[in-house]
Amino acid sequence: MAGKKEVVEVKPVELAEVVIRIKGITPLIEHCWSEKAKREMLEKQMGTTDKAKKREYKNPVEDFIRSMYWITPMPTEFTEEGFQKAIDAGARFGFPVTGIKQSAISGAYRKNWVKDKVSLRGAFFIKPDAISHDGTEVVEIHSDTPVMREDNVKVGMGAADLRYRGEFRNWYADLHISYDINGLYSINDIVNYLNSGGFGVGIGEWRPERDGQNGMFEVATA
Repeated sequence: MAGKKEVVEVKPVELAEVVIRIKGITPLIEHCWSEKAKREMLEKQMGTTDKAKKREYKNPVEDFIRSMYWITPMPTEFTEEGFQKAIDAGARFGFPVTGIKQSAISGAYRKNWVKDKVSLRGAFFIKPDAISHDGTEVVEIHSDTPVMREDNVKVGMGAADLRYRGEFRNWYADLHISYDINGLYSINDIVNYLNSGGFGVGIGEWRPERDGQNGMFEVATA
């Protein structure tokens, strides 16, 4: 005996894309993990670190150059002259799309606009502009020429260390956002989640979420 046939209605996912510009309120500090830092961390976790090996001297300019997400080729000459050559050649930089999206999600959750973060993760997506030198999907950051900043940080058992990272001033980014028109969250919701995340969460190092005031932004146009 044949089973009863049932008609299934497939509801289409109607995608729409908008371009939203976010504009920095405070400087953005980047901290891209360098291959050197990743290697040292892996060696420490695997217990293969050579304790007799002398610690390499710090090169502030190299740390600064490696801290940023390069869309154009990163200089191989880690000097001020090498960095300036890259700038003169039209250097372009980015920031991870996941960091910006997470800012919006956290901003919405902290304001109690959403009951959970999981449902919002699939509500919208930010299209990357490029792949940075380390393989990260990024949106391009438009700003003044990045400057090197020096920060005193605590590491390990409270020991002090100096970190040199890139700081972007007067920055903005154009986000290509795709979302489901028939989804749970409207584009009006998404824009406000971004705006809230820009103020209360931020992106990059020393952002509000990490006891700082850097990396704050607002929605400029939608």
